[in-house]
Amino acid sequence: MPRPKLSKLELQILDALWTRGPCSIREIQECFPARKRPAYTTVQTMVYRLEVKKALRRTKKIATAFIFEAAVSREAAERRLVDDLLGLFGGRSRPIVAHLIDSGTLTLEDVREAEKTLLKLAGPQCATPGDDPPK
Repeated sequence: MPRPKLSKLELQILDALWTRGPCSIREIQECFPARKRPAYTTVQTMVYRLEVKKALRRTKKIATAFIFEAAVSREAAERRLVDDLLGLFGGRSRPIVAHLIDSGTLTLEDVREAEKTLLKLAGPQCATPGDDPPK
């Protein structure tokens, strides 16, 4: 199933569902900070659009309120965002990594984790003598 393209508000709605689990539209709306809380009808419209995109689904009905849950994982949504971002740079990751380094967002621990992942993906043929084998 293709991952849907999501707006910032749609991601915020999904974040409420990923964090809290199944919720009604009112419960989703109440997850927003009071000062920046969108109107109930705005959240309702976005939830219905997410349902059409198959990013969330109705799980049950309690009285007159539908309960919704995320149908896409946080990881799938993040992958789509990163893929879209890479697409803006022609698939090149260096400008993005350079920005993360320059802004101080990328930590040494992030680099170490990335190195471990790259070594796992490369397999044993990439290890140099004296290196510890990837775990």
